[in-house]
Amino acid sequence: MTRLTSTRLADGRELIYFDDAGSPEREPSLLEDHRDLPPRAEPGEVRYDTLSGEWVAVAAHRQSRTHLPPAEQCPICPTTSRNASEIPAPDYDVVVFENRFPSLGPAVGRIPAAPAWGTAGPAYGRCEVVSFTPSHTGSFAELGETRARTVIEAWSHRTEALSALPGIQQVFPFENRGADIGVTLHHPHGQIYAYPYVTPRAASLGAAASRHFDASKGRESLTSSILNAERQDGSRMVLESGHFSAYVPFAARWPLEVHLVPHRQVPDLAALSGEERDELAHVYLELLKRVDALYPTPTPYISAWHQAPLDAALRPSGHLHLQLTSPRRAADKLKYLAGSEAAMGAFINDATPESAAERLRAVAGDSVTRGRETAHTLPEGAST
Repeated sequence: MTRLTSTRLADGRELIYFDDAGSPEREPSLLEDHRDLPPRAEPGEVRYDTLSGEWVAVAAHRQSRTHLPPAEQCPICPTTSRNASEIPAPDYDVVVFENRFPSLGPAVGRIPAAPAWGTAGPAYGRCEVVSFTPSHTGSFAELGETRARTVIEAWSHRTEALSALPGIQQVFPFENRGADIGVTLHHPHGQIYAYPYVTPRAASLGAAASRHFDASKGRESLTSSILNAERQDGSRMVLESGHFSAYVPFAARWPLEVHLVPHRQVPDLAALSGEERDELAHVYLELLKRVDALYPTPTPYISAWHQAPLDAALRPSGHLHLQLTSPRRAADKLKYLAGSEAAMGAFINDATPESAAERLRAVAGDSVTRGRETAHTLPEGAST
């Protein structure tokens, strides 16, 4: 089992070490943060946009956050005598801590329930950083399966804990990877946002999911229906295993877009069984390796875990899945959101989903294939 050790940083923020299975207990003296940090700022603000019916967070304090520091000043490398970082310990496996410059929080609570023009309130919520490795270089795809499994355990633990906080309506683990995506730290890491409202994208997907779920009288989720259709068609499938399948969606918006879906309808990562989490560590690594094999240099991407909102009207129809997207449309070209996409939300894809899926199937390397065959037995007819 993954070993958890919770502590507090000098300004009161929570930090949790998630150590790989079999790791020894941490030495208490190495958990103390000796920095002299200023008190935490009050939450920013959320404002209600009556034109769209959406909440907007205003976080002016984030203008001073750390931006692409040199390796010797990285805030999420282990602490050394020359760099007193956010991680007091001299080494770690995976660590999760509250962001020093959060978009939401640190206070939690409920935002106004009946907003109108001019409605504003504290930006309640929680923003956490998830460091995947103590190494400053590399990527998630380069982690071993044991370490990837530890990250999944961290995501699951934090999903359950954050979902229980007052006022939280949605928990969103994600990774922004690559300078072309706009990362502010090179160190391999992700984030988790706990929102006090259902985000616009989740509300849109949730409404469609609810309609399908109600029409089927609760017998089938919309995500299950789509997965079944994609598996029967086959032309956009990327990989299949015992508990998960990945495909390029029929109406993909981005030049590279892959959805990874558990075969069993579960609302979030916390609801996955131990066996499903074990397999996810393997399958997710395989998918990321294929994404990186498409071009000579690492592929920039956003890895977004869509979990069911906590809203009682949306949660029953929710079905956990990953949406991994990249703006890269060629080795030296990126897709930028221009007028149609940015202003109207009407996407125009420069590549067919079928061709993207074919490329992802074709780049399955020998090491990837060997790892899959050793760790799991795929069902008959599975895509490789």
